[in-house]
Amino acid sequence: MGNCLPKFGKKEEKPKSKHEAKGGPANSRDRLTQNVLGKGTEDVTNFYTLGKVLGRGQFGTTRLATEKSTGKDLACKSIAKRKLLTREDVDDVRREVQIMHHLKGNDNIVTLIGAYEDKQSIHLVMELCSGGELFDRIVARGHYTEKDAANLIRTIVSVVAHCHSLGVIHRDLKPENFLLYTKEDNSPLKATDFGLSVFYRPGQLFNDVVGSAYYVAPEVLKRKYSKEADIWSCGVMLYILLSGVPPFWGETEQQIFDAVAKGYIDFATDPWPHISSEAKSAVRAMLQQDPKKRATAEQILGHSWMKENGTASDKPLDNVILQRMRGFLNMNKLKKEALKVIAGGMSPEEIAGLRSMFQALDTDKSGTVTMEELKEGLKQQGSAVTQNELQALVASMDFDANGSIDYDEFLAATINMSQLQARSVLLHLEENMYRAFKHFDTDNSGTISKEELTEALKKLPGNLDQNVEEVLKDVDKNQDGDIDYEEFCEMMRNMQSSQIKRTATNYRKGAIL
Repeated sequence: MGNCLPKFGKKEEKPKSKHEAKGGPANSRDRLTQNVLGKGTEDVTNFYTLGKVLGRGQFGTTRLATEKSTGKDLACKSIAKRKLLTREDVDDVRREVQIMHHLKGNDNIVTLIGAYEDKQSIHLVMELCSGGELFDRIVARGHYTEKDAANLIRTIVSVVAHCHSLGVIHRDLKPENFLLYTKEDNSPLKATDFGLSVFYRPGQLFNDVVGSAYYVAPEVLKRKYSKEADIWSCGVMLYILLSGVPPFWGETEQQIFDAVAKGYIDFATDPWPHISSEAKSAVRAMLQQDPKKRATAEQILGHSWMKENGTASDKPLDNVILQRMRGFLNMNKLKKEALKVIAGGMSPEEIAGLRSMFQALDTDKSGTVTMEELKEGLKQQGSAVTQNELQALVASMDFDANGSIDYDEFLAATINMSQLQARSVLLHLEENMYRAFKHFDTDNSGTISKEELTEALKKLPGNLDQNVEEVLKDVDKNQDGDIDYEEFCEMMRNMQSSQIKRTATNYRKGAIL
C-alpha cells in the first residue's frame, strides 16, 4: 500500500561514525593494529579464494570468497588496518567480531564463519547473501501491502528481540543493513553490519551519537539512550514500508534531526487515509518520543496488527540465555562435563558476550552468581521463572555443589550450540571437540570406556550408577559398551530442542523433573 520509495539517504553516513570528530591518527598506529583480534590466525587465503568485489564500505571491501575445500561461495569483509586510526576504531572491530560470534544461531542474522588477520587487514568470512539489500528490493518492487509490511517488520523486530535478549544493541538499524539471502521473492532476510553494535547491561545508558540520520532516535541526539533506540529505528522502517517516505524529513542533516526531536508524525497525507488504524497504532507504539513509553520488541511482536496479518503468537518470547539453561538442564552428565571442557578452550571473542552477561548477573562482583542474582537478572530481562525451576536450573549448573554458579559453570550452560556445529564443518575448527573427547579417554584407546565414564562422572551430583547407565544408553549407538569419537560428536551436536520445549512446558505447569 506504499508508493515507490525514493533512494533517499543512500549516501547518508552521518552520524555513522563516532570517530570522525576525534581528530587525526593515533600515535604508533602500527603497534595499535599489530594484533587486532588478540590472537594469531592463519592466512585467510589458505582456506578461501577471494574473488570479485561485492561492495565497499567506510573501512573496507566485501569480496566473494570461495571455500577451497567445498567450493561453497561465501562473503569476505576485509577491513583495512590503515583506516583504523584510534584505539576506539580497533575496539569497535574487535567488538563486531565478538558480537557476531555471540549472536550466532539466528536464521535472520548473517552467520560469521571465521575471522582472520594479516598485516594489512582483518578478514571476516560470513554467509553470502546474493539477493541484495532490502532497500533495493523495496525500490524495485514499488509498493508493499500491509501484510507484506507486517511480515517484513515482524522479521526485523524478531532480530532485535534476539539481540536485546542476548544483551546487544544494534544501533544502526536501517533497510540497507538487511540483506536478502537469495534473489527469490520469498527469500529469508538477514541482518548484517554490527560495526556500531554494543554489549549492554540492564539500566546502562550510552552517550555517543551513532547511526544514520533518518533512523536515529531522539534520545540518541540527547546522548542518553539504551536498547529502546533500536525500536525507534524499526518504527521508521515500518513507516517507510507503508508510505514510501521517511517520517522525519529535511534538506540537511540538521533539519532531519530537528524533525526527529519535534516528533510530528504525518498520518494525514496519502497514503495514510487508506492505511488501517491498527497499522498506524503499531507505528505510534514504536515512534513514541519517550523511550520509557515506547513498545518493547516483544510487545510489538504481540501487537494486534502483527497477529491479524501474520502468524505472530500470543506466547511470550523466551529469553535466549534461559532457553540454553533449560536445554542444559536436560542434557546427560557426560555432555554437561564435556561442554565445560569445550567452553574452557573457546577463544576470547567467541565468549565475550557471555562474559558480559555473567558480569551483569554478578551484581556483587563476587565472581559467582547466586540463585537470587540469577532470579533478579532474568526478571530484569522480562523472564520470570518459578522458584522450583530456578532451583533446578542452578542445581544443574552448579558442578561443585557450592550453591552458586561460577564463570566456567555459566559458560558451560549457556554456550552457543551453533558454534559447536560450526566447529564441525572445518577441520581447523574441530580442535576443542577432540580435546573434550580426550579429556575422558584417559588411556588414549580412542574410546571412552564404562570405567572412564564412571571416573569422569564421580564428582557430579546424582546417582552415579544410574548416570553411567543412562549416558551409555543415550550415546553408545552401536551398543558395544564404549563411546567412540563419532558417537561423542553426535551427542554434542544434538541440541535436543524438543526436550528444551518439554522442559519449559513442564515448569510452566508446575512439574518438577
